[in-house]
Amino acid sequence: MSATITFPAVSLPPQTEEVRRDVRAFLQTCRDDGVFTPSGNSWAIFNAEFSRRCGAAGFLGMTWPNEVGGHERSMLERYVVIEEMLAAGAPVGAHWVADRQSGPQILRHGSDAAKALLPKIAAGECYFSIGMSEPDAGSDLAAVRTKATRVEGGWQITGTKIWTTFAHHSHYIIVLARSAPQTDNRREGFTQFICDLSAPGVTVRPIVNLAGTHEFNEVVFDAHFVSDDFVVGAPGQGWDLVTGELAFERSGPDRFLSAHTLVEMAVEAADDDDRSAEIIGGLVARLANLRQMSVSVASMLEAGQSPMLEAVIVKDLGAVFEQEVPDTVRSMIDVAPQMGGEGLAREMAHSVLHAPSFSIRGGTREILRGMIARGVGLR
Repeated sequence: MSATITFPAVSLPPQTEEVRRDVRAFLQTCRDDGVFTPSGNSWAIFNAEFSRRCGAAGFLGMTWPNEVGGHERSMLERYVVIEEMLAAGAPVGAHWVADRQSGPQILRHGSDAAKALLPKIAAGECYFSIGMSEPDAGSDLAAVRTKATRVEGGWQITGTKIWTTFAHHSHYIIVLARSAPQTDNRREGFTQFICDLSAPGVTVRPIVNLAGTHEFNEVVFDAHFVSDDFVVGAPGQGWDLVTGELAFERSGPDRFLSAHTLVEMAVEAADDDDRSAEIIGGLVARLANLRQMSVSVASMLEAGQSPMLEAVIVKDLGAVFEQEVPDTVRSMIDVAPQMGGEGLAREMAHSVLHAPSFSIRGGTREILRGMIARGVGLR
């Protein structure tokens, strides 16, 4: 029997407009000071100075309690900050994972020792990576082989994680590992651990992508020790925690604004004719639809719900949109991608080279569509 998935209609409350004005002024100051130059895919650009400024301005840990360095703002106020930064092409990569998902996980499920990291995250001075995918597992997290073995005072982690963005810059990584023998239920027996990337037993190896940049890494754990204080939640709770975490990872504006700088440049360069108007109108309509769905998920998260399936739909549709943007723009403007060029030509090249990854990061298209089919009762 099939099921229906709905996205409740949500309007941003009036106080978000004040936040929008504040973040726009902040971004203009950062541009004027030469802290960053706008670029597409900006949530994968590392800039420690920008992250520290975000922390000082109160734009990190926005929804967290004051006592851990947060600002007790709403999820929708935070949403406005994120969409403004991404639309402006601001380099949020340094603090991105820690602020978006690692910090909230620690806040809800971490020990007091782990929570001591939160003020540093909110200050833009502590960075995290994600330790989910593996060379032989990909997006099938139930196939994770990294092993956690119980030892005195904690655990030893042995295994390999891959596609770990900015592990070479990060301080910590939250690792999903098998902590108990596998049973008939493949999702049982997992635990999440906060691993110190500078500690013994951790090796970070670079992976250079198609665009020639180093964002991704392979991280190898060889009997790396993690104390009990740095277990997230309880042993065996890893699957529930990681799937809840993915709702934060898959539903935000990063899933449809990665190519926004290219869209803006194309709109400015387009001819004033009916064909260009039609193409631009189509892009704007799809953006507006995706944004409304994403805001709806943010409101559900704020209400304490777990909209995992809704988040998956936003991620999948957003990836389709982002991957189609370069070809759509080229159908409107005759521009050759050129990494060494300037303006539209450079941004086009940047988007073309990064676009293949949009349907991989956060879960491959095949895995996500399988989840959707199961969620609506088609399999």
